[in-house]
Amino acid sequence: MSLRDWKIGIWKVGILSVMLLSSAACSTSILQHEETVLPPIPAPSNAPEDRRVLAGEWDYEDGAVVTLTLDEQGNGTYPWKEGRFETRSLSDHTWQGMWFQKENDREGGFTVHFSPDFSDGEGQWWYTRIGADQAPAQKGGTFHLSRRSSHADTGDTPAAP
Repeated sequence: MSLRDWKIGIWKVGILSVMLLSSAACSTSILQHEETVLPPIPAPSNAPEDRRVLAGEWDYEDGAVVTLTLDEQGNGTYPWKEGRFETRSLSDHTWQGMWFQKENDREGGFTVHFSPDFSDGEGQWWYTRIGADQAPAQKGGTFHLSRRSSHADTGDTPAAP
């Protein structure tokens, strides 16, 4: 056997060894991957919440108290200036939407950050339009929102007649 033949033989053995090791490493990786049980992926913290928690009557306090009446989608009305609310989103106890007042031709947006049990929340509102002005400089304000309690909610029993 010549030196040249010996070198070619060594190369062949080396290449064959690398191929076998690569093949074994790949099949081991696949087998290990198939046997690995991955934990479930948690829902993102900003997942939408059930809007039905908004349904009912609420006291809106911004100096005076106004009653809001909302449906199961979080949309509803209030008596001040023929107002209405439209829900855009409810996520992570944060309610966002739009308000509209027909009588004085104004509209804007709002955000409410609710307590963990959705019994009350702190809100902020702003203008997006006043009449023809699509970029009003007038500032909005803050408000407190609390769910109105009925006799059944509080456990109070009305007095007998």
